[in-house]
Amino acid sequence: MEMQAAESKQMTNPLRNSNKLKLGIFGTNGKGGAQTRVPELYQPTWPNSVRTAQTADAAGFEAIVAYARWKAYMPGKPDHTSGIVLDPFTWSAGIAQATNYSAVMPTSHAPTIHPITCAKQCATIDIISNGRLGLNVVGGWNKHELEMFGAPMREHDERYEQLEEWLTVIKKMWTEKEEFDYEGKFYRVSGGASMPKPVQKPHPPIMNAGGSPRGMRFACQHADLCFVILQSDDPSEWKRQIDMYKNTARSFGREVQVWTYCPVVQRDTKEEAEKYLHHYAVEMEDVESVDAWSAGVGAQSQIASPEKMKELRKRIAAGAGGNILVGTADIIAEKMEGLCDVGLDGVLCSFVDFDDGLHRFISQALPLLEQRGLRAPFKPKLDREVAA
Repeated sequence: MEMQAAESKQMTNPLRNSNKLKLGIFGTNGKGGAQTRVPELYQPTWPNSVRTAQTADAAGFEAIVAYARWKAYMPGKPDHTSGIVLDPFTWSAGIAQATNYSAVMPTSHAPTIHPITCAKQCATIDIISNGRLGLNVVGGWNKHELEMFGAPMREHDERYEQLEEWLTVIKKMWTEKEEFDYEGKFYRVSGGASMPKPVQKPHPPIMNAGGSPRGMRFACQHADLCFVILQSDDPSEWKRQIDMYKNTARSFGREVQVWTYCPVVQRDTKEEAEKYLHHYAVEMEDVESVDAWSAGVGAQSQIASPEKMKELRKRIAAGAGGNILVGTADIIAEKMEGLCDVGLDGVLCSFVDFDDGLHRFISQALPLLEQRGLRAPFKPKLDREVAA
């Protein structure tokens, strides 16, 4: 009976469901990914956060992912929209209570939160959500943000060494039944213990967005969901990039999901969608923000070369470099099917205006994904299940 109960709880996380293409929303604890000056840009108020989360939840989206940002991209401008971000852990706890189905996924930078603290926060949210937590782990790249903590910006590969130790401690806090000691280069734990444990066994799923060779190796070795930025519009390149992650994971004896991030611009005609994309990402581009984001990511993350970053500028303004889904519902569904066909498991969606964007996508594009066999029709729960 205990084993059946554990298995039942483990399956409460929809990240483990059978849909060929899983969906999520990204960044609603902040402004989302768009770097634009249009007045309709999403604002991270609590009513907006709850409303968009409940909309995605009722439609059967598998994930609601919060990002971590402690300071704006530009030094000396703390009130810039890029720095107005609600804390991902307390936000996720609230969203977990306000939703019934979707996984809630806070993001944490290793240098900003001690792993013992993070383990306890995550276990608490997993209990609040009845086993719907996922954790997105990041080494950190925003230099002046980390300097605010007195945390040095370590060399790129060393950041992954620290992240590896950090995650090791967290997993031990989640799984060890007896007190343990840990001695590493970055962390020392004496008599480590944490109760209660997370609902999910052996532990909640981990997401990581390692894009460099070292980052990819970390993601494939330690994460359950590898988050990638597809750097081309060519399906053969998508397949090459996705296969690289899945094959690397298999070299460690593991199977992983591969997810990507897509700004979605949906309108009734292709021309309308492309016109709006040009308006918000080119005519109304937040130039200073794009410059600062590109310089920071380019210098610290090694996710793309400086030349590639210039090439991706419109995508960066449209939504932090994600592969843009632009057009009618039919066009968007077709492109999503193409992503799925080459091995992609999930898409985190972002919109300039999340209310308008989610309404369009759910009412028009989502039924097409079901018709194409990528997703099963979803029946929302009427009452929230409370963890036993």
